[in-house]
Amino acid sequence: MSETIFTNAHIVTRQESFLGDVVVRDGLVAGVEPALRPSAAPGAVDLEGDFLLPGLIELHTDNLERHAAPRPRVRWPALSAVIGHDAQMAASGITTIYDALAIGDVQRGGDRIDMLDRMVRAVIEAQDAGVLRADHFLHLRCELSFADLRELIARLAVHPMVGLISLMDHTPGQRQFVSLDQFKTYYQVKYNLTDEAVADFVRSRQADQECYAADNRTAVIALAREHGIRLASHDDATAAHIAEAQEAGAIIAEFPTTHEAAAAARAAGMSVIGGAPNVVRGGSHSGNASALDFARAGLLDILSSDYAPVSLLHAAFMLTDSAGISLPDAVATASANPAEAMGLADRGRIAPGLRADLVRVGVVDALPFVRATWRLGQRIA
Repeated sequence: MSETIFTNAHIVTRQESFLGDVVVRDGLVAGVEPALRPSAAPGAVDLEGDFLLPGLIELHTDNLERHAAPRPRVRWPALSAVIGHDAQMAASGITTIYDALAIGDVQRGGDRIDMLDRMVRAVIEAQDAGVLRADHFLHLRCELSFADLRELIARLAVHPMVGLISLMDHTPGQRQFVSLDQFKTYYQVKYNLTDEAVADFVRSRQADQECYAADNRTAVIALAREHGIRLASHDDATAAHIAEAQEAGAIIAEFPTTHEAAAAARAAGMSVIGGAPNVVRGGSHSGNASALDFARAGLLDILSSDYAPVSLLHAAFMLTDSAGISLPDAVATASANPAEAMGLADRGRIAPGLRADLVRVGVVDALPFVRATWRLGQRIA
């Protein structure tokens, strides 16, 4: 039997925060007790008043793709990319990760499909070999206007590591890019396109949606139901979008772009995910709704680091000062709430009997930072 006592910690449970001790035994939390002074038990780890949080849970991160393709036309060895990505996530306090892999791209001839199989294989290989610090699952992001979507999703959805599928549609003129001007500005810079090329780009994306999206959506929904995989909608902009998602069986609304959509998702009983970078930056990079405004209105359930792993912890703490949310409720947006949404009953909170996935957090100049991360009681960062 192995036992560790974390003492003199500012413990954040689901209900409250207090100074005390956490006892970890054989990878699980065995006890959580308030204490006015540090434990004198031999080997007790003094956290010197730092915060002790449950390990953070990330449902939608694009970080693996950034490691696999760190520069245009650069392809990093897949296993190395997975290990590097995993280390960065653990160092950000994230102990459970749903690696978001895009099936389809808004640009024809893009590199996401070329990378897809090798990234999936590398995540599975690394997890099976026990070389990863965090616990990994797969989140398949289905671009509904992609011609080959049905073939690829049918092959990938059967793997037991797939825990989440999202329905995406980045066609210009709706959802994330209601404004065509915003779409043109974003992708013209991203792909270095001329005005004529951007116009062709818009027309071809709209034609692809008309040709493929409806049938692909039906096929993806059927596969999710067949394999018992949780379903999310993505970039909903209207109450009608939410109604469609609810009919499909989606339980999560990822990054709704308007207050209308977020409110409709909440009314429908869906969990609303907001972007942690949106919170840290003070607004959406696409000119859409503010995640902080959602939080202030009581419409934010879950935070996602999306493209910036370090933002998850930072944004959670920001919710206390910027949105008036209690620290336990703010931390829950990155721990207990995503765990509940995904049916992970063994983690997401510091409580007896749950996994000892823990994060030690210090604060400097009001900025929270990770001092150490543990998974099942073993230090991983």
